[in-house]
Amino acid sequence: MIVAWWDRHQVALYLAAIVLGAVLGGALPGIAPALERTITPVLALLLFATFLGVPIVQVGRAVRDVRFLAAALAVNFLAVPVLVWGLSRFVADDRGLLLGLLLVLLTPCVDYVIVFTGLAGGAADRLVAVAPVLMLVQLLLLPVFLPLIAGPEVVRVVEAGPFAQAFLVLIVLPLTAASVLQLLSRRHGAARRVESVTSAAMVPLMMLTLAVVVGSQIAAVGSRAADLVRLVPLYLVFVLVAAPLGLLAGRAARLDVPGTRAVLFSASTRNSLVVLPLALALPTALDLAPLAVVTQTLVELVALVLLVRVVSAGRSVPPVPA
Repeated sequence: MIVAWWDRHQVALYLAAIVLGAVLGGALPGIAPALERTITPVLALLLFATFLGVPIVQVGRAVRDVRFLAAALAVNFLAVPVLVWGLSRFVADDRGLLLGLLLVLLTPCVDYVIVFTGLAGGAADRLVAVAPVLMLVQLLLLPVFLPLIAGPEVVRVVEAGPFAQAFLVLIVLPLTAASVLQLLSRRHGAARRVESVTSAAMVPLMMLTLAVVVGSQIAAVGSRAADLVRLVPLYLVFVLVAAPLGLLAGRAARLDVPGTRAVLFSASTRNSLVVLPLALALPTALDLAPLAVVTQTLVELVALVLLVRVVSAGRSVPPVPA
């Protein structure tokens, strides 16, 4: 009963968690260091649950859905990087803002995008099926896009050790553990129960993560608001342009309306929670990078609520012609 309730109200609960984190972090800035120390374990658990909900062992289904997969890959890794390159020119003078913007905008979301897609009447199941492919491709292409767009002199300041450690602990290990558990759940009841409980806890885990992330960073965001405010219009423009790009990609692939809506949301929604630990692992000279990622999360969630209303009203995705 409770699981069904929070599944129905998860968007409101996510926004409430953000408000709670902002209030606590703003009223009690002294708790920020303690909250920041919890980011790594909380994110690792959330990402494990996220990857567990993605059919990693069923990637073949996504590969067979050729037109949908092609549309999602094309818009996210061909069209969006061009858009991101253009937006990044407005913060190219600040390495922290630049790297934060690139980290978050170059990586398509694989978690709460599924929620918003379903709310807008999109094919959430097809997006779930391609999520492992999107995750793998973005991990492979991010090291290519960063120096290509930011320039080798900017990326050169990134210390490989902490970055690699964050990638291993927060992406590779949860992804591997989720894959193993999915395989075990086919034969063992205990593994299936763990998988079921973890999946049921996805909403509270997301709420906890959002509250911890915002609570630990909101005071810093506020103190650097004069720098970060430059990103807000860029993040808004991203959604306003990426959504039509997703629409065009879906129509070019001659997808049905639910499939087109899924591609639209995939293009518009970014992987902020996954890349945040990578941004936190950057050297202190780039301390604006994680704040840039958190700022994108705050802007994006509000934009997605509005986008759901527009898309679900049927104004943005006309029927695919026969």
